Amino acid sequence: MAKGPDAFRTISEAADELNVPQHVLRFWETKFSFIRPMKRAGGRRFYRPQDIAVLRGVRVLLHDAGYTIKGVQKLHKEQGLKRLLAAADGDVGPRQGLALDLANNDLTEEGRERLLFALDDLQSAKRRLDLLLDKG
Repeated sequence: MAKGPDAFRTISEAADELNVPQHVLRFWETKFSFIRPMKRAGGRRFYRPQDIAVLRGVRVLLHDAGYTIKGVQKLHKEQGLKRLLAAADGDVGPRQGLALDLANNDLTEEGRERLLFALDDLQSAKRRLDLLLDKG
């Protein structure tokens, strides 16, 4: 039997609902002070419906909109939880993640890795195009 919309979720249920591994939720707790699930004896986490909505907003911003962790932290600091809840509902707004880091000359290690990965992809595509053009 499925839980109701107001029921608390365990970490495994939250992870399944958000389509992320459990360790990602634990990691996000270390990076985002606003993610604070209830903890019972033994440290077992329980996520309230609003916790799930905030986590959904974080997932959308990080995974779909291309924000960095630092970008989401800054967005929360400047606009609060309402902005993250809006992202959970699909209102992502303009993409600011990596671009925001670059504009502030504050490229994170994650951002650097993403740029290097993209550069490798572009160089590989260029090599393939060059080979095709040489054959033509």
